Amino acid sequence: MSSAAIADPDTYVTGVPYDLLARLRRETPVTRIGDFWAVLRHSDVRHVLRTPAVFSSQLGGTQIRDPGTAEDLRYVRRMMLNMDPPEHGRLRGLLTKAFTPRAINRITERIEGWARDLVAAVADRGECDFAKDIAADLPLLTLAEVFGVPEQDRRLMFDWSNRVIGFQDAEYSVSATVRADDVTDLARAALAVRPEPGPDGQMPDPRSRAGMPDLYAYAHALGEHKRAHPGDDVMSNLMQYVDDDGGRVSIEEFENLFWLFSVAGNETLRNGLPGGMDALLAHPEQYRKLLDDRSLLPGAVEEMLRWHTPVMHFRRTATQDTRLSDVDIKAGDKVVVWFSSANRDETVFPDPDVFDVTRAPSEHLTFGHGPHFCLGSHLARVQMRALFEAVFDQLGEVRLAGEPRRLRSNFQNGLKSLPIRWD
Repeated sequence: MSSAAIADPDTYVTGVPYDLLARLRRETPVTRIGDFWAVLRHSDVRHVLRTPAVFSSQLGGTQIRDPGTAEDLRYVRRMMLNMDPPEHGRLRGLLTKAFTPRAINRITERIEGWARDLVAAVADRGECDFAKDIAADLPLLTLAEVFGVPEQDRRLMFDWSNRVIGFQDAEYSVSATVRADDVTDLARAALAVRPEPGPDGQMPDPRSRAGMPDLYAYAHALGEHKRAHPGDDVMSNLMQYVDDDGGRVSIEEFENLFWLFSVAGNETLRNGLPGGMDALLAHPEQYRKLLDDRSLLPGAVEEMLRWHTPVMHFRRTATQDTRLSDVDIKAGDKVVVWFSSANRDETVFPDPDVFDVTRAPSEHLTFGHGPHFCLGSHLARVQMRALFEAVFDQLGEVRLAGEPRRLRSNFQNGLKSLPIRWD
């Protein structure tokens, strides 16, 4: 298998090429693939992520493929994910203040209840699709709580994240599961402008504003409503907050935050949950350890996140000539950090290809590193612990009941289907 395979979405339909990544990490830890440098070693990934002055998120965005037009580039630069200091720090600071302890405690309590309810809903069936029937809904319910989105509208975020993250997958790129009869007036207005596939079956580019008009219509109306009629959710806090200089989040900034959370906040955990279950199914002795000793669960969640890294890479762009692992990188070069390689770096993780729920706390990079470290990491961990606790309590030991189906994507380590059964 050639090095180019790690960028080919077809590769991931059968699994992450860990053997190839390990060989490249040993032989050429910074290796040229097509029009970018792939950074594969844990220490180099950390260096890139914590040095935004040299490795910019804003210059070209954070995806390997370049935005299609100059306007598309301007559009992605308005998102916090694609900002550099100081603009990134300002918006992140406002958002951090909105996640008050009271709001977090309220969400945590509700997550635990939702997890129990989701598992209880399938417990009598003896089998289900873990990815579709259980894991897909918990992050949607959590995000709806964060934004104060009516519960019946939450599946909009399912379709939006499918279209954005699954643009390389023929099934996900045209996702449209929400019916107008099932949602609020706010959602119906958004559905009215949802794009349709063109004559070639393709959807408009979801990384352009024109490609996601339904998401932006919903976000704009929701942001204005939160400003005029605040509730006790996190985004109401955000829309009401004014900093010491009189600054506040604009409606446009709210729209872009809504895009980021609806897509990144949903899809990452939606793949992390079945990824964790897939790891346990492949290692039944580890599953039984957790059934016998629930105190191992917090550490097991970290091992799941390391083992099945949901987001496999992010891009930066070099702002100047520099060197990384004895490789000369020129200003303007694309530099892509590969988390699914860094999280199996044998210099950091002893026996990295062994799944061990008793592994000592590790420095996995699943939530990133540096100024862009994931704001939702705490809530992601809460959701994973709550859902697996509910599975252990109500289903006991589960087994694989069919062939898993993987997402065609070189970006998200996705499981579209994970059939399970239990006695």
